[in-house]
Amino acid sequence: MQKVMEYGPEGLRILDQTVLPQRSETLLLRRPADVARAIRRLSVRGAPAIGVAAAYGLALAVDPTSSLAVGRRRLLAAADLLKAARPTAVNLAWAVDSLLADSAVKAALDARALREAVERAASAMEAEDRRFGEAMAAHGADLLGGVSGILTHCNTGALATAGPGTALAVIMELWRRGERPAVFADETRPLLQGARLTSYELTQAGIPHQVLVDGAAAWLLAQGTVEAVIVGADRICRNGDVANKIGTYGLALSARAHQVPFYVAAPSSTFDPNLAHGQLIPIEQRHPDEVLSLAGRRVAPAEAKAWNPAFDVTPASLVTAFVTEVGVVRVEDGSLPWPLVGSGAREGVSL
Repeated sequence: MQKVMEYGPEGLRILDQTVLPQRSETLLLRRPADVARAIRRLSVRGAPAIGVAAAYGLALAVDPTSSLAVGRRRLLAAADLLKAARPTAVNLAWAVDSLLADSAVKAALDARALREAVERAASAMEAEDRRFGEAMAAHGADLLGGVSGILTHCNTGALATAGPGTALAVIMELWRRGERPAVFADETRPLLQGARLTSYELTQAGIPHQVLVDGAAAWLLAQGTVEAVIVGADRICRNGDVANKIGTYGLALSARAHQVPFYVAAPSSTFDPNLAHGQLIPIEQRHPDEVLSLAGRRVAPAEAKAWNPAFDVTPASLVTAFVTEVGVVRVEDGSLPWPLVGSGAREGVSL
């Protein structure tokens, strides 16, 4: 499968996910504003992927022929622009803030050195996300080994990260190991990331699967076919509340009702120690046309209006465990133990 993004002398080239799976097209982004626009329109999407894309977007802000003062001013302006592109996924703000705090970026003595330092930091972030994805896949496969059926929601594979993915990477690792669980993917209305993108990735990998409408998930769980649900995340609060693609909360409720374990796979950059609980997470509201239309064709009456939150929040009490790059973290007494044990990438987060 084509790479999600590739940075070079011309700029940041991304795979345009808005036209998959019907077409495979790339977009060349030359300015931070281009990157912010691509993030907003979901040409590049998935919390880890937009974090890495934003990091490269910062590099595009610095003209190596300008003065250091101008370079730093444009870098800070680009940081504000990129962080505002999508407010819910904390990986985006984390990536921008981490890059600005990088020691080499802060120590640069001229604009050329500043540009090079930002590029190196962004490249290191991309490589780290790849390593984290590989580790999550292994830990998740260890956890879910032997399950006969798995249900996932939205798209959490290589298209959503700079590496193999999060939740979908776990499923693919199980198949790589020779296990053959039945795989089910919610369509994920209104933009069909499950039907368009998860199904696309599974097809490319040669993994048989079935796509179901979001409203059928509870009935599927009632059949006893699914032994685990695993999803990704866009932000995980200090108490373990999880923001993820709209429909995740209902899926978690259904899983609990049918006594099916509900797992969340996410890297340390998705954990946000600065928010105490999920009610504080900013939830992105997207354009009503995404709900009122389908494939560019209006399906609701002209007078109809729509409520279109891109994400919902699943309480920690509904999460069985988190799959991270350093292992599995169990939810205890309905909350996430804090600080987590280990060595993490975020201040205040030790995974």
